[in-house]
Amino acid sequence: MKTLSALYDDYDDAQDAVGELEASGVPSSDVSIVANDSRNRSRDDGPSEAAEDAGAGAGIGAVVGGAGGLLAGLGVMAIPGIGPVVAAGWLAATAAGAVAGAAVGGAAGGIIGALTDSGVPERDAHVYAEGIRRGGTLVTARVSDELAPEAERILGQSTSVDLDRRRRDYEADGWTAFDPAAPAYAPEEARRAP
Repeated sequence: MKTLSALYDDYDDAQDAVGELEASGVPSSDVSIVANDSRNRSRDDGPSEAAEDAGAGAGIGAVVGGAGGLLAGLGVMAIPGIGPVVAAGWLAATAAGAVAGAAVGGAAGGIIGALTDSGVPERDAHVYAEGIRRGGTLVTARVSDELAPEAERILGQSTSVDLDRRRRDYEADGWTAFDPAAPAYAPEEARRAP
């Protein structure tokens, strides 16, 4: 298994990538999406019973309706340093578990720990987390070697963020790493952040 990730500035582009991954044969249980909820996506539709059940005990609450597969199970959770996010999939459950563990004295890890534990290089995990903090959407998939080339093509489409360029942009503004202790951006700040 290989873990592949892509950051999107536009939530709809991320949704399209999730749909394409599922259509290419990647099981929805191996795909995750985490999006900044600065636009209150969680309030767009009513709760989904399936997502509430999936999120029970993991800190995922009210949810967004939507398409079938993974997107039907989007839930809302809070990630330190990011604030509220809409999320679904194994990465969301891992991050929520890390946050819950930290709340009761366990080891902290949150989104960075969840990403690095899944094989994402720490340097990239910090950019992904900061990208979510600034209003973006992260799609992460665990794929077999057989499905990896097609999943890489899907996630590498022109609508995804060039991670190295985004890192350079952040660093040019003095950013060094994602800080889970930093206050979350207010909705109007998250929408404006590069």
